[in-house]
Amino acid sequence: MKLTLKFFASVREAVGTPTETLELPLPAATVGDVRAVLVARGGPWASALGEGRALRMACNQVMCQPATPVNDGDEVAFFPPVTGG
Repeated sequence: MKLTLKFFASVREAVGTPTETLELPLPAATVGDVRAVLVARGGPWASALGEGRALRMACNQVMCQPATPVNDGDEVAFFPPVTGG
């Protein structure tokens, strides 16, 4: 499964990239699973996206919860609860 990931504001600054393509070996996954894969990278990824961090998520530009399923080709975005313009 191939996903496009986008990172905004302080999350983008922490992980050092605004976007990336992620290949997941799972046939079905959730936004929470994607977050867990990123956190498992450790370092700034764990700091920016780890559990307990105030974080908003969107799938295909719609706000979502960790249990939201993702499909091949989806776009998943991570950002802090408040972002500036």
